[in-house]
Amino acid sequence: MATLKTASVLAFERKLDPSDALFFSVDWEDRSHSNKWQPVAVREKSVRGTISNRLKANEQDPAKLDAQIEKPNLQTVDVATLPPAADTLVARFTLRVLGGVGAPSACNNADYQEKLQQTVAGYVESNGFGVLAKRYAYNLANGRFLWRNRIGAESVEVEVRHLVDGKAQNTWTFNSLDLPLREFAYDTPAATGLDDLATVVESGLSGSAHALLEVTAFCRMGAGQEVFPSQELILDRERGSKSRTLYMVSDVAGMHSQKIGNALRTIDDWHPEAAELGPIAVEPYGSVTTQGKACRQPQQKQDFYNLLDGWVLKDKAPTLENQHYVMAVLIRGGVFGEKDS
Repeated sequence: MATLKTASVLAFERKLDPSDALFFSVDWEDRSHSNKWQPVAVREKSVRGTISNRLKANEQDPAKLDAQIEKPNLQTVDVATLPPAADTLVARFTLRVLGGVGAPSACNNADYQEKLQQTVAGYVESNGFGVLAKRYAYNLANGRFLWRNRIGAESVEVEVRHLVDGKAQNTWTFNSLDLPLREFAYDTPAATGLDDLATVVESGLSGSAHALLEVTAFCRMGAGQEVFPSQELILDRERGSKSRTLYMVSDVAGMHSQKIGNALRTIDDWHPEAAELGPIAVEPYGSVTTQGKACRQPQQKQDFYNLLDGWVLKDKAPTLENQHYVMAVLIRGGVFGEKDS
């Protein structure tokens, strides 16, 4: 009998599929009246900066430094703000939760695919998707997807609607600031309704029901305050062009679906550095780009590939926590094939 090997072509589609989020403004007291929402526009602003970068040793001469400071650091940037008459940011997006977890969208090894799906079926039979679904639901409720907009806000309220035939079958409202980001505080009063929301997410992951959620976040920041849509990555920026370009959808400030997805899958607190960092986004190597580090090193056999290969190829099931992690990476999706040597 031939030794089972990882498929050289192996890909999975993501099962949490958020849309872009669009930004609107409204007064906090009128937040429930969508007819009063106004789109948040992006506009240009030109500013004159000063030199602030770290100087090299040969640049620290006082005369040279004075000469550098005399040169104006002119910049043109995009900016998005609430209007003077509105103190609340509204961010709205939809989220599809799809079934078929563990079924590759592409696989060129039928034996490997069969064994992989048997492994996933064993996990589902033993555990279901309840643990993962509850964590995804928690990251909807706590407003993590607001990123910088959540920091320093006076109030953050998240409303989640379960849509069936275009109509809300259930609606849950959460006071997000009472749900901490560094832990999953399921037992606090602010988490009321989380179990029901998690049940909808779980039904989508299991494929037992269609799951479409509409998520609306209200973030009270203050009238006229700056808000923070996604920033576009422009690699071939011309000299003298804008130094910051913000994302827009039909002239409305917005946030990339990828950034929302990253926030929703920030559920991995099973990695070796969880005590220091708390939950991180589910990634094959536990990448934390803001700190320039990988929390799941292959040398420690804690990365996705070592765990998956041990589970599927060698029948060595990882710890339950790492089983949750491996399934979360499959939900994330990606291309995981092994090149032929």
